[in-house]
Order: sequence, then structure tokens, then C-alpha cells
Amino acid sequence: MKFAQIKNKLAAALLLTATVMGCKPDGNPNNLPSVDASNYVGKIDGFSSSDEVYPDNLIAYWSFDDTKNELKTGTAPGSSAGDSYATDAVRGKSLSLAAGYLYFPTQFQKFKTDSIKSWSISTWIKIRNNGSKRTMLFQLARPGVFTGNINFALNTQSYNAANDSVLRINPTFLTIGGGTQDNLNNVLDKTKLTEWIHIVLTYDYTTGVFNNWMNGVKVGNFPNRGTGNNLFKSYEPNEIIIGSNYNGIPGKSVSSDVTFAPMTGQMDELRIFNRTLPDAFIKALYNLGKANK
Repeated sequence: MKFAQIKNKLAAALLLTATVMGCKPDGNPNNLPSVDASNYVGKIDGFSSSDEVYPDNLIAYWSFDDTKNELKTGTAPGSSAGDSYATDAVRGKSLSLAAGYLYFPTQFQKFKTDSIKSWSISTWIKIRNNGSKRTMLFQLARPGVFTGNINFALNTQSYNAANDSVLRINPTFLTIGGGTQDNLNNVLDKTKLTEWIHIVLTYDYTTGVFNNWMNGVKVGNFPNRGTGNNLFKSYEPNEIIIGSNYNGIPGKSVSSDVTFAPMTGQMDELRIFNRTLPDAFIKALYNLGKANK
């Protein structure tokens, strides 16, 4: 009797062993497509170049590769001054300004009130502090009005030219209620002004969050700008100025304010999107730029 029980247990054990050995583990239970490692050779954060980052949401782009034109529409500036091209660039060539600017007296369709709500602006710059004047990298300007819808400003007046390690980003935007909102990186402001610096502004219309980024790091100290009357509004008509505001353009001065001066420095790869870029994509743009992609 005991022998029969042992025999039955042994048979059951052998059957279980055979069953387990016959069921090979499935390494792809979800039937995912196979991955070819060669598809990722040379890519950074999954991209071959900065051009692959949200191309369908890119509403304005300046490469500055021997052209001052906005490339999505082919629009040329109406006037410019102190501008040239430099081979020292993130990609191709860069815009070099010596107390200069580019002025586009054009109403771009993508910047009309009903066309833009959330937005992101990405650019690379090489600039020094000057101890006396602020710098306007980009302004979505309003004809005859000092403060634009978007004012991508740097507090280059905060430190003299001997300081090459602090950059103060202090952009503002206009609101539905007619006021302004801003952000400032007065703590996370250390960098190397002798090198190219990547700066990104992102604004989320649904939450009112307005962020500043520098070299892939979120640096703004006042991101929560509120909703309701504090939401962004792109008043019309509007125009685009790169490197200045109206007061730096001969014949266009709109006030006695002398806090800004036309830009002296370099700019490259200016991109404007009609959405809030996710964190990972901002870091990807930074890493791609470092690789000249």
C-alpha cells in the first residue's frame, strides 16, 4: 500500500516536472513589436535633431543660417540694425547683434488672439551683463504700446560685464484683465556667460503656470500666475521684435523709458510653439543643442 502511494507521488512529480519544462516562459507577453537597436544609433533622447520636437506645434522658427526670415511663413523683417551672422553657433550660423535688432511689422496669423493660448519659446543665447540696460530677446509687441503681449527680457543691468556667472531671466506677459504677470530666477541663476545658454519659457493656459528654464533646469521662482483675469492674452494687432523693443528702433519710440537697450550678443535657434512643452522635451532640446543637432 505504501509502495503504491510512493509510486503515485513519484509519477505526479515527474508529470509536473515535464509540464513545467514543456512550458517555456514567454518573453513578450504583450506581443510588443521587436526593437531594432540600429534605429536609435546617433539619437539623443529619442530624436535625431531639434527639428523633430513637436514640429506640428511649431508656429515660428528662426534658424539664422544666413537668413533673418521667419522660416514657417518666409516673412522677412521690415527693418534691422547692427545684425550679422556668426559661425560660432549651436547649429549652422547664429545671429550676432551689436546694439541691434530685427523688426517684423507684420501681424502673424499664429499670434492672433484666438490662435495662441498656451505657448513655449526656446532659444540659445550668448550674452554678457552690462551693468546699465536690460535686454529684450523677443517681444510680441503691440504697436504704440511699450509693454508687449510677451516680453522675453533679461536683467542684464543687474551686474557689470565683469560678472560672467549670473544670468537673470525676467520675462512678462499681458493678461486678460489688462495687467502683467512675470517670473524671475533670482536664486537658480548661476551659469557660464562665456558659453551658449539654452533658455525656454513655457506657459500653460489651463493652469496659469509660467516657467523659466535654463540649460535643461526649471529655474523660475514664481511659476503660479493664476487663472481668470490673470490668464495670458495676445492683444491685436501685434508685431515681432527680436533684440529690442520699440524704444530701440529709430522712429518707433513709444515712451520715455530708457531701461532697455538694443541687444549686444548672439542668438540661435529661436523656436515658438503653441503648446506647453513637457519637461522631457525641454531637456531633449538642450541635449540636442549641445550636440549641434
